[in-house]
Amino acid sequence: MVLHREVEPLTGDDQAIERALEDAHLPSLLPALAQVTGDFSLLRDDLRPNASSLAGEQGDLSPEQQVEARALARDALIRFRDSDSTPAPAPSIERLRELLRFMIGDAVRDEYLPLLLEELGFPEGDARAPQWRKEELDGQTPFTVGIIGSGMSGILAGIRLKQTGVPFVIFEKNEEVGGTWWENTYPGARVDSPNHAYSYSFAQRIDWPYYYSTRPVLHEYFRGCAEEYGIREHVQFNTEVTFADWDDERATWRVTTRGPGGAEQTHEVQVLISAVGQLNRPKIPDIPGLDSFDGPLFHSAQWDHSVDLAGKRVAVIGTGASASQFIPHVAEEAGELTIFQRTPNWYLPIPHYHDPVPDGLQWLFQHVPHYAQWYRFWLFWTTAEGLLPMAKVDEGRSDRSLAVGEANQQLRQMLTEYLEESFKDRPDLLEKVIPQYPPASKRIVIDNGSWPAALKRDNVRLLTDEIREVTPRGLVTEDGEEHPADVIILGTGFQASRFLTPMQVKGRDGIDLHEQWCGDPRAYMGMAIPNFPNFFVLYGPNTNIVVNGSIVYFSECEVQYVMDAIRTLLEEGHRSMEVRKDVHDAYNVRIDEGNLGMAWGVSTVNSWYKNEQGRVTQNWPFTLREFWEQTREVDPSDYVLT
Repeated sequence: MVLHREVEPLTGDDQAIERALEDAHLPSLLPALAQVTGDFSLLRDDLRPNASSLAGEQGDLSPEQQVEARALARDALIRFRDSDSTPAPAPSIERLRELLRFMIGDAVRDEYLPLLLEELGFPEGDARAPQWRKEELDGQTPFTVGIIGSGMSGILAGIRLKQTGVPFVIFEKNEEVGGTWWENTYPGARVDSPNHAYSYSFAQRIDWPYYYSTRPVLHEYFRGCAEEYGIREHVQFNTEVTFADWDDERATWRVTTRGPGGAEQTHEVQVLISAVGQLNRPKIPDIPGLDSFDGPLFHSAQWDHSVDLAGKRVAVIGTGASASQFIPHVAEEAGELTIFQRTPNWYLPIPHYHDPVPDGLQWLFQHVPHYAQWYRFWLFWTTAEGLLPMAKVDEGRSDRSLAVGEANQQLRQMLTEYLEESFKDRPDLLEKVIPQYPPASKRIVIDNGSWPAALKRDNVRLLTDEIREVTPRGLVTEDGEEHPADVIILGTGFQASRFLTPMQVKGRDGIDLHEQWCGDPRAYMGMAIPNFPNFFVLYGPNTNIVVNGSIVYFSECEVQYVMDAIRTLLEEGHRSMEVRKDVHDAYNVRIDEGNLGMAWGVSTVNSWYKNEQGRVTQNWPFTLREFWEQTREVDPSDYVLT
């Protein structure tokens, strides 16, 4: 795959431009045209969009405003075409402030400006790339980094290490790169973040085929990045890390792997990075008799494509994010589909969730300089803090069973109205699908109407009775009724709180990581752990996002921090660095307090965000800007350096 980052000369007659503008995203097109033409009169106050996370697709511009904006854009594009498509010089910082102010209003505060410019790629280039090379710091000392996993974060870490000239090796248990986008092949699998934002900031495609791409498209993208940046040659495929232990005397990690055929091998690295993710070990429900079922039974993350569902009686256990994606597809194939729901989801209506990017918008991305970057920035901003304020707890609110605050109540009302409208013809289903817990306590699922349509099919039943047992013939609910099934599909999620399992990791003095965590994983900034020198975890404890941003953004911040940690080791001649326990503990107190101020922290509904002790081990409770600020560089005083 070639990453398309260069625009083509603007061609086409006036009619072609007008046709393309019918598909244009206007809130991001006007700033792009102002930048590329230097004509800032395009930024008219009466055409300023609403950049809130709940605004319409066109930033709440009225039909009349959209007509006016397209007319302005048409004239600007024709002038640009007729001037040989020569972009205006790069704007000054003050001019950029004008562009940003038009798009997002008074939110352009000084503390946000560096992050916003970085996201826009201004000045041009990869702002998050390491600004150092190993040979400039220490060209003599042997130094190798080991990376566990070649998913999105592992590929990213490899790209950054290659830019620094630091030798590295990636251990990958699968036969291909891509992580979750390689493993999860269930029908309907797709991303729930807009693709122009769910991608590396430095490796942008301007030709994404969908607004929210499917699993094959995403795997093609990450595999393409691994190939284009020369990462595949560093990957040892079909090689699973089973054990890693720290040798304090030699300041190295000994990594034991199991390769093809079960052959074991030991590797030595000076820094070890875990990039195994959180959602990769299927959670199998503890239901009596599950192993007794006579027919095919599989988890959504291990989809058995050899099983023909056509005309079969299919039972699905679970209605989470993955199940919400595959159930509509199963419903079209199965003769009968019985869905066993434990807890209903809140659904956020996104009408174009499955839609391809229209031809006109694709054409504009390919011919208007900076347009794709401004569109990505619009997505970044409107989802950056997203619904975060609507998930915050109002301290004075006593009843938090259905909503944790006034803004959360408004969100609940909006999401309830969507369900009421979707099931107005099926009151029997409506009673089952409206959650009795605050929005954002669990993952909010994106929907374009396919979920209500699936539940209302004649061949589909939604049950809310608890499953008592599984028999060879089907499932028995608590009321004693047996529901026959030919196939059982588990949509029961992952063992999210069991970070780094089933690997065994031993740090200083032989301390076992899982024994230290004791079911309650914690890390400093989600990456560094006391007693485990030179060991960093990507997508670790409390780095998951709930209602704001993209996990790719978080990974870029984390990898930038890890690269600075490696620079600190090399530049200052240290053999190891280990986060101080007092720093680590104080950080986690702040994280816990933050999570208790959010819907997912105070709600009692069952959720994979929490561990068995009820502590939120997954989520980051603050803004994206705060995470960006804390990960820009290492503070050596946070660590014991030897």
